[in-house]
Amino acid sequence: VQLVESGRGFVQAGRSLRLSCAGSGRTFRTDTMACFRPAPGRERELVAAISWAGSRVYYADSVKGRFTISRDNGKNTVYLAMNSLKIEDTAVYYCAAGYESRWPPVEYDYWGQGTQVTVSS
Repeated sequence: VQLVESGRGFVQAGRSLRLSCAGSGRTFRTDTMACFRPAPGRERELVAAISWAGSRVYYADSVKGRFTISRDNGKNTVYLAMNSLKIEDTAVYYCAAGYESRWPPVEYDYWGQGTQVTVSS
């Protein structure tokens, strides 16, 4: 079972980038899919999450209005569209999948290997 991120990039501030996370080995259509990045003083920051049907989404305050998470269950893939990128968005982004009753989920069962996003001035 794997989650594989793609879409790493080096972009200028203000530009856009789209990350993809494709699952294999099992269907993730019943899982919440999420995207994390490291955060100062914490292990990681939940950037965005989307419920299995896409009816609920969560965004960190730092990315609201700029990032959009979506999913295609037929392709077992989740997408993170990142617009108006800022230098502080520079990080390794990890996708994760899991299911629990809390929203957004705190515990995740599967993790991708991470993909680097670098935003320059």
